[in-house]
Amino acid sequence: MSADNRWVKMGELIPWSEFESEYAENFPTEKGLKAKSFRMALGALIIKEKLGISDRETVEQIRENPYLQYFIGQSSYSNELAFDPSLLVQFRQKISPNLINKVNERMVEKMREITPVQPEKKKDSDGKNESPNRGKLIVDAPSAPADISYPTDLGLLSGARVHTEKIIDILYKQIKYQTNKKPRTYRNLARKDYLLIAKQRRPSRNKKRQAIKKQLQYIKRNLAHIEQLINSGST
Repeated sequence: MSADNRWVKMGELIPWSEFESEYAENFPTEKGLKAKSFRMALGALIIKEKLGISDRETVEQIRENPYLQYFIGQSSYSNELAFDPSLLVQFRQKISPNLINKVNERMVEKMREITPVQPEKKKDSDGKNESPNRGKLIVDAPSAPADISYPTDLGLLSGARVHTEKIIDILYKQIKYQTNKKPRTYRNLARKDYLLIAKQRRPSRNKKRQAIKKQLQYIKRNLAHIEQLINSGST
């Protein structure tokens, strides 16, 4: 498996094992067929939504693609169907919005852990930027059916941005007696940019890409503010 493959990267980002036991509570009896794993259930729903395909086509795509099989937790390639297409209905019923919110929160934490905080560009005496920002951010995150709050690329980033805004508010309260200048988060503009795309039923790929880029810029700025506030004495 190539480590650069999008499904491999996404599979590493999602904390599957942390929620396996909570998902298993939906199957209190050992009678009947053995329940599918949480990774297979959520992974299949993510594949279906991300590729925009039917339940039956989702199962066929998984059967034909080793990367998709890896994504749902299979240890080796198999030409057999991973599960019956009808099980996708059960997956949607068993994975609650509360469980998905927990997955979202953990993914945001993991994204923050791998996101380097970069300082603002400094200017020299001539007004030119000394050096460009460096660093790498993994932005590919799951997406899933619209009738339940599954994580989506843009939605996940918007949620991460809101968390950073709350952190800034908390940290600033601790040192506001030292300075009257609160870091600007542009939260109203950021939310407006998010809703402009989120409310569209089928936004174009280019519009979604631009919206994701904007949310990343807001988050990057907020993370820099958080670092500055901590260096100023906030805890």
